Amino acid sequence: MSNASNTAFSHLDGQDRPHMVDVGGKADTERTAIAESRVFLPAAVRNCMSGEELVTKKGAVFQTAIIAGIMAAKKTPELIPLCHTLLLDHCSVTVTLEGEEAVIRCTVKTHGKTGVEMEALTGASVAALTVYDMCKALSMEMVIRDTKLIVKTGGKRDHNAS
Repeated sequence: MSNASNTAFSHLDGQDRPHMVDVGGKADTERTAIAESRVFLPAAVRNCMSGEELVTKKGAVFQTAIIAGIMAAKKTPELIPLCHTLLLDHCSVTVTLEGEEAVIRCTVKTHGKTGVEMEALTGASVAALTVYDMCKALSMEMVIRDTKLIVKTGGKRDHNAS
């Protein structure tokens, strides 16, 4: 496969080998990304709701998932091989119950040369995995689904799927 046919793949060099993109010549801009994951919670899990929080023998599920999501966003370049290390200006994770689903949203902001989409997606994904882990003793019928980028601003093009 020659790079001439793969000009859209910025993570391949002239010999089709993976490399980290050189962003040295790019201008710093404000960049934001919001990602979402949804976790279907069967009745056995939802029955453990106490107000706005899901509480199991392992503790406060949503609060733990929020911390896990923030930690994951900060560690994204350690998990995704070609991601740049970014100084995050802000990261927040929210977890709300909508019907039978926990809706997890991760918002990440930075001022830099490359976007924070992967950080937001990683944060939302790990928060969803944390919900699953903390509730699996109650039911293995949970389903993590619909992890997606909702908003991206800054850089060459914006994205808004909401």
